[in-house]
Amino acid sequence: MILIDNMNLNGFIYFFAAIIFGPPLLLAIIGFAVKRNSNKSAKVLFTLSALYLLVAGGICGTLLAG
Repeated sequence: MILIDNMNLNGFIYFFAAIIFGPPLLLAIIGFAVKRNSNKSAKVLFTLSALYLLVAGGICGTLLAG
């Protein structure tokens, strides 16, 4: 495969950013919605959100750093 020197790879950065920040944001929004009914479930969702952000940020950050 021949690689062109001036390829625009901005799409990959946006894709990885969506993978890093998308699911934790969704889990946090669901956590705020559930907080009215069940405090314990909201804490679990917030913890999962933080854990996902930490793990995905580490893995995708390593991939982006090269």
